Amino acid sequence: MLRTALEMINRTGLTVSLDHIRFEDVIRDADVSRSTAYRHWPYRDLFFSDLVKELAGAAVPGIVNDEISLIRRILDEHRDWLKTPQLRHELILELIRQLALLDFRSVLASPGWRTYLALHATFTGLADGELRDQVQAALGQAEAAHAARVAEAWRLIAGLFGYRLRPELATSFTALATLLGASLRGLVITALSTPEVAASRTVAAPFGAAGEREWSLPAIGAASLALAFLEPDPAATWDDRRLAEIHQVLDDWVTPQP
Repeated sequence: MLRTALEMINRTGLTVSLDHIRFEDVIRDADVSRSTAYRHWPYRDLFFSDLVKELAGAAVPGIVNDEISLIRRILDEHRDWLKTPQLRHELILELIRQLALLDFRSVLASPGWRTYLALHATFTGLADGELRDQVQAALGQAEAAHAARVAEAWRLIAGLFGYRLRPELATSFTALATLLGASLRGLVITALSTPEVAASRTVAAPFGAAGEREWSLPAIGAASLALAFLEPDPAATWDDRRLAEIHQVLDDWVTPQP
């Protein structure tokens, strides 16, 4: 029976399961009448089809506030690292090192992200072809919106600290965002079954860093990708006026909003 079940799953793939959610429990917790619920969804499967589409269409779970707080703290602590090319490189590395670990920990601990990843992995097993297409379209739209936000953040940070995309790659910040997201999710999936991935650390000075610091696997992966895409912009000028403008931007970022 186990061999037969494995063969069946290998033919079709694992499917989305919402068996742990009872329609009657949802009606009760939503505090609506049964007649209203069954008027909207005469059959239980119709409700769960709509639920899957809602899950797919929801925005990618975000951790923007935590990221902004961390960026503000790092920039406030190291604003003197704008003075030389090496120090600016150190600042970029420090931002990547800490942000990558924050993102990894947040995604690993988030039920919303686990649901989102599971839906990506299993939606192709939906029996209803029309529903499957609708879920795929919704997931694609959510992914594109998320990649656009991440790409814009990288574009702003790179420009702020005098970096550009490597011309020989003929690529975009969206491509960088896509690869960073794929790497992070791969590590999260690995860590779910191999917890030591989350705890792995090495004390090193990679990527041209001047001093040794503790690096996680997510940080190493993110920095590898970012520096493969980015290089110092030779057209960037670092006179007193530019430094004053950047300090003003940093003041805006590190000043808590009311």
